[in-house]
Amino acid sequence: MGEDSFSPYIIIGTAGHIDHGKTELVKRMTGTDTDRLKEEKQRGISIDIGFAELKLPSGRNVAIIDVPGHERFVKNMLAGSTGVDIGLLVVAADDGVMPQTREHLAILELLGIKRLVVALTKIDLVDKEWQGLIEEQIRDFLRDTAFADAPLVSVSSRTGENVDVLIGLLDELSAVRSDKEIDPPLRMPIDRVFSLSGIGTVVTGTLWSGTIEVDQTVEVLPGRLRSRVRSIQVFNRPVPRAFPAQRVALNLVGAKRDELSRGDVIVSPASFSITYVFDARVRILKDVGRGYRNRSPVRIYHGTRETEARMVIIDGIAHAPRRTTSHENWVIFKGESIKPGQEAYVQIRMIEPLVLRYQDRFVLRSYSPITTIGGGPPPGRPG
Repeated sequence: MGEDSFSPYIIIGTAGHIDHGKTELVKRMTGTDTDRLKEEKQRGISIDIGFAELKLPSGRNVAIIDVPGHERFVKNMLAGSTGVDIGLLVVAADDGVMPQTREHLAILELLGIKRLVVALTKIDLVDKEWQGLIEEQIRDFLRDTAFADAPLVSVSSRTGENVDVLIGLLDELSAVRSDKEIDPPLRMPIDRVFSLSGIGTVVTGTLWSGTIEVDQTVEVLPGRLRSRVRSIQVFNRPVPRAFPAQRVALNLVGAKRDELSRGDVIVSPASFSITYVFDARVRILKDVGRGYRNRSPVRIYHGTRETEARMVIIDGIAHAPRRTTSHENWVIFKGESIKPGQEAYVQIRMIEPLVLRYQDRFVLRSYSPITTIGGGPPPGRPG
């Protein structure tokens, strides 16, 4: 099957503050309630990522990843935002721009997402004058970001007002093909692992690159577990082959539920190595409030994996074997700190390994208190 047969799925990811109506809006557009956990139903908030499929007026199918808005669950938002092509920033008209609105937008920028739509929700709860003030606040908020020209649609999920306009706009934006690559080796970060009676172990994720077929042998990193793909589903439909940018569920033979976890990566055997150390140019967000000194402890988020690390400011790099996974003997440094708004070359030394490729994006969060502080532009070649 050639590239012409590739169904160009687009991934839309929600973003926004808690209780601003992300899940309600997705349900209005798709008919799917993405809150699947019992605790989510009981508490009335999203805790983990959820998924829905949207059939657009053009006939194209897109996947929507709905993420939690609470500050305690930003790490789940980061896991859900991996592989997103279009951001859907949701702001409630009765609340306006709030802390997680700002943090989620910063994450979308750091992940290199280029297309964004803003949905001003709950307009049925406010008058037109107040709605206009919040629309102006959002425009001011976006002015100094990469999304200054992002379209804004004011909607009501309760009445359905302008939801068709929003869907039409998403249809226009999704006409631009995903930039995920069909040719390179398979790579799919895992975001869910579960077992089904009579079926066995199932993993789900967004296919970043390459393709995957039924009966194909795959490797799960970092544990180097080999497994065979018994069956593939794309939004509950069995398929013989899956393509980049599709939401994929794989039934794996030879892999136990407790051997896998979110953050693991499905790859073609022997196509990727793991690394504990990589060099990169990072940007510290201008509004984080303080600088970060050499060897600062940080949390790094790449794909669906989170791990603790040290950020070493680089002054000069010593030569080292490319495939080294050691934490030691890598760098000579003299730097002191990176201030808010600055960029610098650093070395990230991690406790757990990542499956990196040149130009992958990543996000950094502070160790305590836990908040987003910056991240990649494109990292250097992994060790």
